[in-house]
Amino acid sequence: MKIKFTIAALIAIGFSANAQQEVKFGPKAGVNFSNLSNIDDSKMLTGFYVGAVAEIKFNDKFSVQPEVVYSAQGAKSKYSENYLGSNFSYDSKAKLDYINIPIMAKYYIVDGFSVELGPQFGFLVKAEDKTEISGAGVSETIKSDMKDYTKSFDFGIGIGVAYDLANGFFANARYNFGLSDIVKDNEVDSVKNGVIQVGVGYKF
Repeated sequence: MKIKFTIAALIAIGFSANAQQEVKFGPKAGVNFSNLSNIDDSKMLTGFYVGAVAEIKFNDKFSVQPEVVYSAQGAKSKYSENYLGSNFSYDSKAKLDYINIPIMAKYYIVDGFSVELGPQFGFLVKAEDKTEISGAGVSETIKSDMKDYTKSFDFGIGIGVAYDLANGFFANARYNFGLSDIVKDNEVDSVKNGVIQVGVGYKF
């Protein structure tokens, strides 16, 4: 319900813009390179994002761009250990899927090229761990649900750049750094999302 209400509010923002404001809507999609802080031996996990934007342009220099984005994030790690004379390797992926709602303030430095900065509100959709274990001539894959241990809400800040073509297509690159600890009842170092996004879109 919270997600539906927020999406409706973003749509209302776009339609409430007056005649002097240029409003454009459109889809966007791209690739994620995500990681989690304070996880031993963690490395970037490649994922994807897909969503929609609504840019409200107040003048030639400044606009506000609310978005609704489905984002596949997380981290991966790989390590090995020796147990009873056999070497075992572990290839683990923590997959965290969010519906993210960034609200970006955009400033156009020159025609078409802009810098953007703003808050992002994330709602957890799925959290699971997939670990492939191999050793002693056997292999096994273990999947586990992590939603009971992961907070349902995440807050962060996004900063990036974008380039808009005259025909409506645009490309952008952004870094989203989480400010919230995503682990429930965490008594050690905070675990936070960090995501590099590169993608394209089209605004009508």
